[in-house]
Amino acid sequence: GWREAVAAAVGALQAGGLVAVPTDTVYGVACLAQDSGAVRSIYSLKGRNGGKPLAICLGDVDRLYRYCHVNVPDELLRDLLPGPVTLVLKRSEELNKDLNPFTSLVGVRIPNHPFIRELARACSGPLALTSANISCQASTLTVSEFQDLWPQLSLIIDGGPIGDVQSPECRLGSTVVDLSVSGKFTIVRPGCALTSTVEILRRKYGLIPESS
Repeated sequence: GWREAVAAAVGALQAGGLVAVPTDTVYGVACLAQDSGAVRSIYSLKGRNGGKPLAICLGDVDRLYRYCHVNVPDELLRDLLPGPVTLVLKRSEELNKDLNPFTSLVGVRIPNHPFIRELARACSGPLALTSANISCQASTLTVSEFQDLWPQLSLIIDGGPIGDVQSPECRLGSTVVDLSVSGKFTIVRPGCALTSTVEILRRKYGLIPESS
């Protein structure tokens, strides 16, 4: 039923709905990033502060160039993506003006999870992606943990438990790193892949950490 699940999710997204999806870190809620009404729905679903940005999710590194201005080597992108990392880059004009209108940057996620990558590839534009939980509550590793959100979701894709439900580390979400300043990086959120990410940025590419 994999193909049917992807098709059902695409249909729900195109109708302006919100879809819960498994990722490589925690469960997420996705909508079409170019659909301003759906973006508003995600904020109200989570009770999220309107000044907190949403990340976009893509299926492949190649598509990133359409929505971002990239000032790092392509190889660096491919060393970190797909994976449990959100890269913050300068956004391009292609991105919906109503998505994070208060910032010139955007976080990009390519989760290392076959379902969400397949779903992202099947959609014409990027997905907006956030964790499936009420803001300020713990992130979720099973669909039953975000039961209070179910009534407002168009579709829930149950990929089973993600990681070790007993482990607090598994709930950290992706490591968020700002690469928008050439030659430097800033860790915005340590997340679950901090050590390996910093290792790649410093050792292999010689980027310098900005004091955040």
